[in-house]
Amino acid sequence: MTDFAPVPRALTIAGSDSGGGAGIQADLKTFAARGVYGMSVVTALTAQNTVGVHGVHAVPPEFVRAQLDAVAEDIGVDAAKTGMLADRAVIRAVAEGVRAHGITRLVVDPVCASKHGDALLRPDALDALRDEILPLAEVATPNLGEVLLLTGVEVRGVEGLRAAAEAMHALGPRWVLIKGGHLPDNDDAVDLLFDGAEAIEIRARREETTDTHGTGCTLSAAIAAEFAKGADVPAAVRAAKAYVTGAIRHGLRLGKGIGPLDHNWERR
Repeated sequence: MTDFAPVPRALTIAGSDSGGGAGIQADLKTFAARGVYGMSVVTALTAQNTVGVHGVHAVPPEFVRAQLDAVAEDIGVDAAKTGMLADRAVIRAVAEGVRAHGITRLVVDPVCASKHGDALLRPDALDALRDEILPLAEVATPNLGEVLLLTGVEVRGVEGLRAAAEAMHALGPRWVLIKGGHLPDNDDAVDLLFDGAEAIEIRARREETTDTHGTGCTLSAAIAAEFAKGADVPAAVRAAKAYVTGAIRHGLRLGKGIGPLDHNWERR
């Protein structure tokens, strides 16, 4: 849904991270940093900090849909992203809302687990994620663990990124961005962008840091922000990758565990 507006409008549909490093909080910080107006649909509440996830409370699906309807019908949505969707009923509510409001510039971050390994998606929801959300995506941004869960393809080196991209693309998104930064042979932090025919390597210097909480959320939110401003997929992904690389480089040493990125690094 795109109407005239004085500022680009981006919507995050995701879970709340009480520690502020990931989820809705990271997405809204990213939207502000990238110069777009941020809105939110909260799908779940988490009791979370830099050490781990200590509790999850899913929002009822009818209230998830109510939030989406309220935002889209009044303010409008130029682009959106999904993050933590919690369960099958929430996934269905989000998919129905996205279709009803004609939101086509959609980034799907298929969040299945936190960086600490805590489950953020119920096992019975994987089929719904494959069947109902991924086919709506302009671009999906899975990490290698999510590729394995969703397709069964295990990537052990950079040479396996193409097979992962092909398997994910077969699930329906128009583009796929396979995040390969955790691979041991990936010194250039290569991600692979794929549209079913052309594969584009997106490179950035690997940053040696443990303060990386919220990286995936921030990347998908930054892509959505660029979509809201009118960028095409390759340009949006390149701009988002550059922004996230800087945010990782300036990561904040907060808490006792995995610290957050600095979403405001360009302005400090």
